[in-house]
Amino acid sequence: MQNVEFKAELRDPQLARIICKHVGAQHVMRFAQKDTYYRVPSGRLKKREQDGEPVEYIMYHRHDRVRPKLSHFSIFSEEEMRERFGQREMPVLCVVEKMRDLWMYRNVRIHLDEVKDLGLFIECEALVSPKQHLGRCHRRIAKLRKKFGPAMGEMIACGYADLLTNDAAVGA
Repeated sequence: MQNVEFKAELRDPQLARIICKHVGAQHVMRFAQKDTYYRVPSGRLKKREQDGEPVEYIMYHRHDRVRPKLSHFSIFSEEEMRERFGQREMPVLCVVEKMRDLWMYRNVRIHLDEVKDLGLFIECEALVSPKQHLGRCHRRIAKLRKKFGPAMGEMIACGYADLLTNDAAVGA
């Protein structure tokens, strides 16, 4: 699976919520989420835990850059992950805990995140599909990036795990 995404500091969460409503995004829910990142030879692997949802493992590859980027990802159940990576516990890189406010705009997930020990961020992810081709996803992300500009701070090139482990690429 693929998505086009961008992430930025969030300077004004209230304004971001107003913009969500203005563009026609629908509020889905607010929830706590815990991602445990593992050290793997290639790409990134995280275990995602969220109340009321099954645990899932997400393996993904993407370049770290501030402009919208393409991410390739696969989602595994606990059983599938064990089959693929073995039964032994993998070395943990870090744990990211956040409160996530999820909004949906067409095929785009808008996340307004409060990340423990890091701060506030906005992240938009457009899922690529046969009906939502790569070009359309890039255009939607560009539109939202422009709309949310007044609520955003610096663009973030990397993930929360990188920021927590000081492998940061802010504004790079």
